[in-house]
Amino acid sequence: MASVSLVPPSRLKITSSTSVGVDRLPDEMSDMKIRDDKEAEATVIDGNGTETGHIIVTTVNGRNGQPKQTVSYMAERIVGHGSFGIVFQAKCLETGETVAIKKVLQDKRYKNRELQTMRLLDHPNVVCLKHCFFSTPAEAELYLNLVLEYVPETVHRVIKHYNKMNQRMPLIYVKLYMYQICRALAYIHGSIGVCHRDIKPQNLLVNPHTHQLKLCDFGSAKVLVI
Repeated sequence: MASVSLVPPSRLKITSSTSVGVDRLPDEMSDMKIRDDKEAEATVIDGNGTETGHIIVTTVNGRNGQPKQTVSYMAERIVGHGSFGIVFQAKCLETGETVAIKKVLQDKRYKNRELQTMRLLDHPNVVCLKHCFFSTPAEAELYLNLVLEYVPETVHRVIKHYNKMNQRMPLIYVKLYMYQICRALAYIHGSIGVCHRDIKPQNLLVNPHTHQLKLCDFGSAKVLVI
C-alpha cells in the first residue's frame, strides 16, 4: 500500500468550540463554493474508456446560456472496484484537473437512483458531481459514467496507515473527521431527505493535506419517507 502523507497534528488547531481544522480550514469549508455542472447533458460515447491513456471525449452544457463545450478526459488508473462497477482516475485535458469517474452498468428500464440523488447534493462534506455521460463498450451494454471531484485518500487508508505503524490515529483527526461526518449527515438527512445506507471508512474520502472529509458513493441511498 502506498504511504499516506498526513499533515502532522502539531499543525492542527481548534479554532472554536464547534469546529476544528487546519489553519483556517473551518472558515474555508463554510464559504467553499463547489463547482459542478449538474445540468450537463448525458451524452453517449463509444468504447470502454478505463484503459490507461484512453481518451474520452464528451460534451457538457454551457453555463448561463453559453454553447455546449467539448471536454476530454484521459484515463490514468483504476482506483476502486466492486459489484457496482469501477472508479478510475482521469485527467481533463482542457484544464489539467484530476477527476474520478465512476462507471456503472445502466439498466435502460430504470433511471439511475444514484445520479438522481447526486444532482440534489451541494455541500463541502459531500463529494461533488461535475457531470455525467453514457458509454457503450463492445458488448453493446450501456454504462453510466459519473464524473466526480477527485479526493486522493479514504479514512480506510488513513486507518491502515496508522495500524501499519502500530500507532493510534491522533485524537484531533478523529474529532475533525467525526465533525465533518456529522455535518454531512445533518445535510443529507435534514436538508435533502436522503439516507446514505452505506457509511463505512471506504466511503469517506479525505484530503491528506487539509483533512477535509467528503462522503461518497450514493449507490445505496434512498429518499427518507416521513
